[in-house]
Amino acid sequence: MLALCALPLCLLGAAPAAAAPRAEITRSAHGIPNIKAKNFEGLGYGYGYSFAQDNICIAADMYVTVRAQRSRFFGAGKDYEFEGNGAIVNNLNSDFFYQRIIDKQTVDELIARKPPQGPLPKVRDGVRGYVKGYNAYLDDVGRNGITDPACKGERWVRKIEPIDAYRRFYQLALLASQGVAINEIATAAPPTPSLLGSAAMSAAQRNAAAISGDERAMVSELADKLPLGGIGSNAYGLGKQATQNGSGMVLANPHFPWDGSERFYQSHLTIPGKLNVSGASLFGVPLVLIGHTERLAWSHTVSTAFRFTPFELTLVPGAPNTYLVDGQPRQMETDEVTVRIPRPGPGAQELNRTLYSTEYGPMINGILGLPLFPWTPVVGYAMGDVNAANFRYLNHFFETNQAQTTGKLTRILKRNVGIPWVNTIAADSRGRALYADIGAVPNVPTAKATSCSGVLGVVTRQALGLPVLDGARSECNWDTDPDSLQPGTFGPSKMPLLRRDDYVTNSNDSYWLSNPEQPLEGFARIIGDERTERSLRTRLGLRIIQQRLDGTDGRPGKGFTRGLLQDAVFNNRQYAGELWRDPLVRACRSNPTMLGSNGPVDVAEACTALAGWNVRDNVDSAGAVLFRRFASRALAAPGGLPLDPGLPGTSPFATPFSLGDPVNTPSGLKGSSLSVQRAFADAVSDLRRSGIPLDAELGEYSYELRGKQRIPIHGGPGGLGVFNAISNGYVPGKGFPDVEHGSSFVMVTSFSKNGACPDDRSILTYSQSANPRSEFFADQTRMYSKKRWNDPPFCAGEVEREAVDVTRLGPNGAR
Repeated sequence: MLALCALPLCLLGAAPAAAAPRAEITRSAHGIPNIKAKNFEGLGYGYGYSFAQDNICIAADMYVTVRAQRSRFFGAGKDYEFEGNGAIVNNLNSDFFYQRIIDKQTVDELIARKPPQGPLPKVRDGVRGYVKGYNAYLDDVGRNGITDPACKGERWVRKIEPIDAYRRFYQLALLASQGVAINEIATAAPPTPSLLGSAAMSAAQRNAAAISGDERAMVSELADKLPLGGIGSNAYGLGKQATQNGSGMVLANPHFPWDGSERFYQSHLTIPGKLNVSGASLFGVPLVLIGHTERLAWSHTVSTAFRFTPFELTLVPGAPNTYLVDGQPRQMETDEVTVRIPRPGPGAQELNRTLYSTEYGPMINGILGLPLFPWTPVVGYAMGDVNAANFRYLNHFFETNQAQTTGKLTRILKRNVGIPWVNTIAADSRGRALYADIGAVPNVPTAKATSCSGVLGVVTRQALGLPVLDGARSECNWDTDPDSLQPGTFGPSKMPLLRRDDYVTNSNDSYWLSNPEQPLEGFARIIGDERTERSLRTRLGLRIIQQRLDGTDGRPGKGFTRGLLQDAVFNNRQYAGELWRDPLVRACRSNPTMLGSNGPVDVAEACTALAGWNVRDNVDSAGAVLFRRFASRALAAPGGLPLDPGLPGTSPFATPFSLGDPVNTPSGLKGSSLSVQRAFADAVSDLRRSGIPLDAELGEYSYELRGKQRIPIHGGPGGLGVFNAISNGYVPGKGFPDVEHGSSFVMVTSFSKNGACPDDRSILTYSQSANPRSEFFADQTRMYSKKRWNDPPFCAGEVEREAVDVTRLGPNGAR
C-alpha cells in the first residue's frame, strides 16, 4: 500500500476519509480524565484535548524543541534542561541537532515502515486523533484564552501536525542515547588546520598509554550521570504466593522529574468492548505507559542496559574527516544544516553548521558536558545508537494497553523488542509475576567488548559496563542474532526474563537479583552486572518483601494486601539509617569531640538528636536532616564523587560485600574511622552554620513550593536506601527545597481470582497540571504530603458515579 500512496500523506498517518472523531471526557477527582470513544482516533482526540487543557505551556515548549525553533523563540545563547536525563542543552545546539533530523527525514522514514518496524494502524489512528484534540483545544480558547501565565498569548504556542507528535516520540526514544549528547553531536567538528600537524597520539599510541587522572575522574562522574542522570524507579510484581488473596499485585513507583516535559500525565482510556486501561504516560504520549487493564498491571524501571556505544575511530593523518575500517579509508558523511535565529530589527538571520556522521552514527566530542571523547587529528569517536532506528516501542505500548495476562505481555515484548530504556515488571489476576529487560540493546557480547576495547574502553567497561569499540575493525561492529528484530541488536532469547509465582522486583540495579531465589546470570555485560554489590535501595526493597512474606515486619499475618503494599512504599524506611544509626551513636558518645575538615567539633548534642531519630524520612522525623547530611558525605569520595567499592580503605561499611549474602552486605559502620568521624563533624558544623537545629524535623526543611505555599515532602535520597526516593538537593540555610525528581506517579493495583474490579490506589505527587491557575496544580501534592491516596474510577458505573465534570467533543471541539 505504501508504494501506491503519496509519501507525505503516508508519513502523516493519512487514512481513507472517515467520520470526524468524537470523544467524551469525564473528569473525576483531582482532574483525572476518563476518556471514552468508539475508536482509537476518538480516544486520541479526547486525550489530546484534555492534556492540552492541563499542560499546554509545557507541551508547546516541547514541540518548539523538536521543531528546531528554540533559538527563534527563546534565544540562541540560552540553555534548557532536558529533565529526563539531566542534560543541560544550549538552544542553538538543540536546533542544529533536531534540524538535521528534520532535514534527513529520519522520523518520516521510520513511520513509513510497515509494522512491526513502523506504527500499527491503531497507533496512526491514535496519533492523528491526539493532534486533532490538541489543536481543537487551541481553537476553542485561542492563545489569549490560555490561563497559564507561562505562555498566555505567546507566538510559540501553535497548532501541531502528526509529524510533530512523532518527533516527540523519537525525542523520548533517544533519551538514554543521543539525548545525552545533543550538545556534543551538534558541536563535534574536526580539529582546525593548525592542529593537524601537532604531535597528537595515534590510536595505537593511545591504547598503549595509561588513562589520565582527568579521564578517570570523568569516567567516575559519568558513572553517576548515566543512564538518566540519577533518575530511577521501584517496581514490585507480586504473584499468588506473595499476596493474601492469592492473586497478583503490582507496585509502580517511577522516580521521574517533577518539572518539565518528562512528567507523567494520568488518564483512564476506554473503547467499550475493546480497551479499558488506566495509568499514566509521559507528556505528549497518548496512551498508558504504566498502569493496568482489567486483569494485568505493569510498571517500568530504568534499565542498566546501555542503548549506545562509542566507536573509537582511527583517522587518516592530515584528513580528520576520513577514518579507516580494515585499513580502507572511509569518508564521513557531512550534513549542511541551517537554522534561523532572530536578529535586531525585522527578519531573521540564518546560521549554517556542518554536522558529521559515520556508518556507526554521529560524531561526538563528549557526553553530558564531559569531554571524554575528543576529536583529535588522529582519533575521533562516533556514537552508535540502537534507538535511532527504533519506533517499535509505540506498537509495544498500544498492544500492552489491551493485554490481560503476563503471558500476553511476554509475547508482546518478544514480538516488538522495542522498549527503549526500561525494565518491565508485571503481575496478573492469575497470580503470575513477570520481570523482563527485553528491549533495544546493542548486540555486544562480553567477549567482543573485551577484545574490541582500547585503554579507554577498558576503564569505561569496568566502571560503567559501557564498551568503547574499535571502529577500525569491522569485526568490532554490533552482532545480529537469528531472532533479532533489528540488525545489530540482541534477540529476545539473549535477554533477561523471569516468571515467578512469588515475586519479582527492580530498583534500577541490573536484572541479577530480581528474585534472590533465582538469580539471572550469563547475560552480556552491556545489559547489566552480575554477582556485584547492590544499591541500598535495591536491598531494602528486597528486605521489605522478604520480611512481609516471613511475617517479621511487625504487621499481622504474612503476605501483602493492597493496604500493606501502600504502606511499604510510604513508610519511608531508610536503610542507611537502619545500618548505621546505632553504631554512629556509639561512636559519637565515645568521641564527643570529632575532628572535622576545619578542626575539632563538639558533637555531643548531635548524639542525642541522632539517638532520637526514628530511622525514617517522614515529615515529622526529628534528626533526619542531620543523618542525611552525614550519610551523603560518608558515601562520597573526597572529590564529592560516589565511592569506588574497589578502592581499599574508602568504604565506611564495617562488613564488606559478600557474594554469599548479597541482600544483607555490606553492613555495619566503621565508627572509629577518621573519615566517618570527619563526615559527622562536618554535618554538624554544616547545620549549625545554616541555623538548622540538629534535631530538626524533616518536613521543616524538605518541601515543595506551590505558589506561596510550602508543602512538606516526605521520602529521601535513594542512594541512602530510602525506598520512597525523593531527590531535592541541599541548599545551605534552606534545607532541601524543590524536588528535582523522585516518586511521581505511584500506583498500587491488586487483583482478585474471581475477576472482580481491580482494587487500585494512586497518587500523582506533583499533580495533574503545571498551570498555577489550575485547581489541579497542587491538590495531589498536598495529598502526597499527608500520605493520602486517590481511588480512581475504573469499572462499569464508577466513572459516572464519580463524575465531577463532563466534556463532549464533537468535530469542532467542545463548542
